[in-house]
Amino acid sequence: MRDWLKDIRMEKDLTQSKVAEKANIERAYYTMIELGARKPSVTVAKSIARVLNFNWTLFFEEKSNETLRKTNSA
Repeated sequence: MRDWLKDIRMEKDLTQSKVAEKANIERAYYTMIELGARKPSVTVAKSIARVLNFNWTLFFEEKSNETLRKTNSA
Protein backbone atom coordinates (compact mmCIF):
# COMPACT_ATOMS: atom_id res chain seq x y z
CA MET A 1 0.00 0.00 0.00
CA ARG A 2 1.21 3.46 -0.85
CA ASP A 3 0.11 5.24 2.30
CA TRP A 4 2.10 8.31 1.28
CA LEU A 5 0.01 8.62 -1.89
CA LYS A 6 -3.25 8.30 -0.01
CA ASP A 7 -2.03 10.84 2.54
CA ILE A 8 -1.20 13.38 -0.17
CA ARG A 9 -4.58 12.82 -1.83
CA MET A 10 -6.41 13.22 1.48
CA GLU A 11 -4.46 16.41 2.30
CA LYS A 12 -5.72 17.84 -0.99
CA ASP A 13 -9.27 16.74 -0.07
CA LEU A 14 -9.66 14.77 -3.31
CA THR A 15 -11.36 11.46 -3.98
CA GLN A 16 -9.74 8.68 -5.96
CA SER A 17 -12.26 9.38 -8.71
CA LYS A 18 -11.31 13.06 -8.88
CA VAL A 19 -7.57 12.34 -9.03
CA ALA A 20 -8.15 9.74 -11.75
CA GLU A 21 -10.33 12.13 -13.74
CA LYS A 22 -7.77 14.95 -13.53
CA ALA A 23 -4.91 12.55 -14.38
CA ASN A 24 -6.93 11.19 -17.31
CA ILE A 25 -6.86 7.57 -16.13
CA GLU A 26 -9.51 5.10 -14.99
CA ARG A 27 -10.47 5.23 -11.31
CA ALA A 28 -9.90 1.48 -10.93
CA TYR A 29 -6.35 1.87 -12.26
CA TYR A 30 -5.66 4.74 -9.85
CA THR A 31 -7.03 2.64 -6.97
CA MET A 32 -4.68 -0.23 -7.85
CA ILE A 33 -1.76 2.21 -7.95
CA GLU A 34 -2.69 3.65 -4.55
CA LEU A 35 -3.06 0.15 -3.09
CA GLY A 36 0.35 -0.82 -4.47
CA ALA A 37 -1.10 -3.52 -6.71
CA ARG A 38 0.11 -1.74 -9.88
CA LYS A 39 3.14 0.38 -10.67
CA PRO A 40 2.34 3.35 -12.90
CA SER A 41 4.16 4.09 -16.12
CA VAL A 42 6.33 7.20 -16.12
CA THR A 43 3.60 9.05 -18.04
CA VAL A 44 0.91 8.10 -15.53
CA ALA A 45 3.21 8.82 -12.57
CA LYS A 46 3.82 12.30 -13.96
CA SER A 47 0.09 12.88 -14.48
CA ILE A 48 -0.81 11.85 -10.93
CA ALA A 49 2.08 13.85 -9.49
CA ARG A 50 0.99 16.93 -11.44
CA VAL A 51 -2.54 16.61 -10.04
CA LEU A 52 -1.35 16.10 -6.46
CA ASN A 53 1.71 18.39 -6.68
CA PHE A 54 4.59 16.10 -5.73
CA ASN A 55 7.72 14.73 -7.39
CA TRP A 56 6.71 11.88 -9.71
CA THR A 57 9.91 9.95 -8.96
CA LEU A 58 8.46 9.01 -5.55
CA PHE A 59 6.65 6.17 -7.29
CA PHE A 60 9.98 4.59 -8.11
CA GLU A 61 11.79 5.10 -4.79
CA GLU A 62 12.47 2.06 -2.61
CA LYS A 63 11.31 3.99 0.42
CA SER A 64 8.87 6.85 0.30
CA ASN A 65 9.14 8.00 3.89
CA GLU A 66 7.52 11.08 5.38
CA THR A 67 10.66 13.20 5.20
CA LEU A 68 11.27 12.39 1.53
CA ARG A 69 7.64 13.06 0.66
CA LYS A 70 7.61 16.47 2.35
CA THR A 71 10.91 17.43 0.78
CA ASN A 72 9.69 16.55 -2.71
CA SER A 73 6.27 18.15 -2.37
CA ALA A 74 7.59 21.52 -1.20
